Amino acid sequence: MQGGSRAVALALDALRHGWAIRVNGEGGALDLLPAETGFAQPGLYAARMLISAARAATLKLANSREYRPEAPVLIHGAEPFALRDARELADPALDLARPLRGPFRAEPIAAGAAAVAAMELARLAGILPAFLVSTGVEPAAAVTVADLAAFKDPLDLTIQARARLPVAACESAEIVAFRARDDLREHVALVIGSQNGDVPPLVRLHSECLTGDILGSLKCDCGPQLDAALRRMAEETTTGGWGVLLYLRQEGRGIGLINKLRAYELQDQGFDTVDANERLGLPSEARDFPVAARMLDLLGVSAIRLMTNNPAKVAALEGVGVTVLERVAHQLPANPHNARYLDTKRDRTGHIL
Repeated sequence: MQGGSRAVALALDALRHGWAIRVNGEGGALDLLPAETGFAQPGLYAARMLISAARAATLKLANSREYRPEAPVLIHGAEPFALRDARELADPALDLARPLRGPFRAEPIAAGAAAVAAMELARLAGILPAFLVSTGVEPAAAVTVADLAAFKDPLDLTIQARARLPVAACESAEIVAFRARDDLREHVALVIGSQNGDVPPLVRLHSECLTGDILGSLKCDCGPQLDAALRRMAEETTTGGWGVLLYLRQEGRGIGLINKLRAYELQDQGFDTVDANERLGLPSEARDFPVAARMLDLLGVSAIRLMTNNPAKVAALEGVGVTVLERVAHQLPANPHNARYLDTKRDRTGHIL
């Protein structure tokens, strides 16, 4: 498992730096250069690109609609793709500026497992899921489908540090930091009050939101939800209870900060939250709930009262062994900037509002 995690870490680093990678899986291997971050080289062209099914649907490739939005599609252009062409093709924010592209045709993917893994690696790296295929550039890293499975194993997560941390909501609080060996994300838990094994804690899973938590964005309800959750946990301590806030480093429901901002740009063009993510070729829900379960396990917590309006979050935790004794509603009023966002959560992702 350690070797597999290391291989994925090296592949993610290569993608962020714009280097080519080789992905091996059942059915064959693919040599891929990331369209977004790759750097131009003299004579660099590729006859084929690997893109998402959502992008393929936008390009009117009829056989793309049978795929999930984030599934891979191999396309062939009438002319070879230069890196600049590939970048423009990868970014849906440019569709209005360049509405006519092609012609392209979709081709069968012999190395299907490797192609699926490549889409997931792009998401984990926080880049657009689009690659030039077989450019002749020597791969800087090689990774297998099995390596990716090992990398995502939550058992690799361990507690690295813990300290007393008085916060505005409650002076009696402790912060606990978690880290996986080859994952740069460092998740934290904030324990509010005194941990009591006889009393199930009030728990909130809060995925990182720089724009909402720090900058006070009105486009979402993340910042107010975070503050309200901490205040509610502090109230629990007055009656002998306690709380745990799991702050998960998975910005934008797991698609990363830059891709989340790209989704914001698409929302300004009229797409809702779900459609914006999918138009980028990314899943509308990619958060890692097994990591949250592992954090609770390391804290010695097996049964919780979960503060959420998302029944899917309850099901996800129960599916990985956490006993959810109660779903505690966590609803805040809308504002003119996030009303549509909250409606989308209710109508398309099953939130109870």
